[in-house]
Amino acid sequence: MSDYEMMDKEEIYSKVLRAGRRTYFFDVRATKAGDYYLTITESKKFTNDDGSFHYKKHKIYLYKEDFTEFREILAEMTDYIINEKGEEVISERHQKDYKREDDFVAQEAKTPEDTKGTDSFTDISFDDI
Repeated sequence: MSDYEMMDKEEIYSKVLRAGRRTYFFDVRATKAGDYYLTITESKKFTNDDGSFHYKKHKIYLYKEDFTEFREILAEMTDYIINEKGEEVISERHQKDYKREDDFVAQEAKTPEDTKGTDSFTDISFDDI
């Protein structure tokens, strides 16, 4: 393995942010020329039907020439969200009576006849047939 490949694999400085099923990795790495850049990796855990799990990862590479503009836009966007909606999390998932979206789909798929109680049935004697 070349020196560059070794350097690319090595994190010079790292921080981890765990946020529920998501984990964010902030890693400082070195370019071939020895300059530094930042990678931000989002790793999200998914559970399979059999109970096993896997991760999906998305990575952003951020180079020094983009830091100032990136930081300004990130601050602008986060400030906008906080100013418009406050810091409290607004999410169905955080409410006591939260149901997953597929629960709603299953309920909507039922017809009115599916939701009637047993009192709407007529007793039939099969001896009459």
